[in-house]
Amino acid sequence: MSENLKELICMLNKELPKENLVTMTSGNVSGRDRESGYIVIKPSGVSFDALKPEDMVVLDLDGKVIEGDLSPSVDAPTHLVVYRKRNDINGIIHTHSNYATSFAAVGQSIPAVLTAICDEFGGDIPCGPYCQIGEEQIGEAIVQYIGNSPAILMQNHGVFTVGNTPESAFKAAVMVEDVAKTVHLAMLKGTLIPIPKEEVERAYRRYTEKYGQK
Repeated sequence: MSENLKELICMLNKELPKENLVTMTSGNVSGRDRESGYIVIKPSGVSFDALKPEDMVVLDLDGKVIEGDLSPSVDAPTHLVVYRKRNDINGIIHTHSNYATSFAAVGQSIPAVLTAICDEFGGDIPCGPYCQIGEEQIGEAIVQYIGNSPAILMQNHGVFTVGNTPESAFKAAVMVEDVAKTVHLAMLKGTLIPIPKEEVERAYRRYTEKYGQK
């Protein structure tokens, strides 16, 4: 198993509380080793401060522990469903970040009313239905409702973000909380102004094709 991936997943897990995306031991990061197909995920109930790369749990896609002495995150079944059904996804983040989860608590998507939402998410950030936690239902709903977005809210629960790499999923987790806070503040001031669909698509296309170094 790639030790580099264990180090990366450990580091990203430890970044969650630094970005104020989780409290105590809630939330988790996982990543897929593209060569073996195995999944590296945070162990259940271990303090983020105490995490070490060797604590990461390695699973196959059926949930069998391949490496690790600790129990995997209770959200592992959710992650594994997504990995099994989306070969393009190699990183998953789960948080209960406050502003984004407040939309989940009322079953609302986060509308594309900011250019940052258009750029990063390509449209509204969807909200999936309520599902029982700890089983495969959430993973099935993520696959069904997330569409092309890198982020989804799950009603009454929290936030899941995905990416082609664990780092891109982590960026989406930080960004979804940032835009959720801005939209929440805007709703206190007045009526949100939607961005026309064609402009959402133009902005997303421009961002994905021209932003950054190519």
